[in-house]
Amino acid sequence: MAPVAITPPPVEVKARPGLQRANTANMGTKRKIICFSDFDGTIFMQDTGHTLFDNFGCGPERRAVLAHQMESGERTFREVSDELYASLDVPFEDGFEVMKTALDIDPDFQSFHEFCVNNTIPFNVISAGLKPVLRKVLDHFIGEDMSKHIEIVANDAKIAEDGSKWEAVWRHDTHLGHDKAQSINEYREMAAMQSDNGTIPLIVFIGDGVSDLPAAREADVLFARRGLKLEEYCVEHNLPYIPFDTFADIQREVIKIAKIDDEKTHGKGLPTTFNPRANMWRRASSKTSVSLFAALSPSKEEKAFMWPETFTQPATKVPNADAAKAAVAAPVA
Repeated sequence: MAPVAITPPPVEVKARPGLQRANTANMGTKRKIICFSDFDGTIFMQDTGHTLFDNFGCGPERRAVLAHQMESGERTFREVSDELYASLDVPFEDGFEVMKTALDIDPDFQSFHEFCVNNTIPFNVISAGLKPVLRKVLDHFIGEDMSKHIEIVANDAKIAEDGSKWEAVWRHDTHLGHDKAQSINEYREMAAMQSDNGTIPLIVFIGDGVSDLPAAREADVLFARRGLKLEEYCVEHNLPYIPFDTFADIQREVIKIAKIDDEKTHGKGLPTTFNPRANMWRRASSKTSVSLFAALSPSKEEKAFMWPETFTQPATKVPNADAAKAAVAAPVA
């Protein structure tokens, strides 16, 4: 997801009393679907890193200064993140106790994940955070039995037993910590584009921030959390996407798209919403989940967009479901 130092602020998801639980049964459609999702701000409303830094590290004021230094180009993402993690002084379990109460999971994520499991849809989390933290959070909020079905691709970590030292183990030795070109080359060395049964998978990406864009642009279908930076950028740059408030919205749209595709293609050849750029994802997911991935970093233009006082206007709403459906029909630029 978005780098820990510049993630958008928490977004409150209002409860919807009386709403019936979504049907998680198998759709019976033929085409394989693969889901990739951001973590902080997408599956969870808050940022796991921010929760730790604000409670056990440098605090929100220093974190804001570091974000500005990264915005201005004075320091790199990796330099800022290293300082943030070095500021932590808390045993892992004690930090997790605070996250248990500070974090809110999307109210419909667990149901959506159950839907994915029942439909053999690989669900892969992509994050610039720390894998041990994300796994522990998922284990707690959705249970280990369901969490084990989710592949988490993030940075590793070295954490002292007494919590006196936290260190990110970066996936790539670059100023970003993640090398986009290297990641793409890794995909190209993986399995062939087509899935095992000869059909081409439909690639879905779910995110909330502009730093998700390098990954989001490679999807056949893009879901952007309503009202946040990814949606704003998509509107500003005419990128096709579907807005969502909770994962129940995503599930309904995925079912619609899958059934339309099944009627038109019977699961053969290209998906009805095919985006050629999504081939990179298909190579990375020819089996059940991502085996190797590095979170991608935004371009200078995308990075600048993260600060609204210097770039663009608030997002406009997609007028209706038909408009959103029409947007999905076009390949992501």
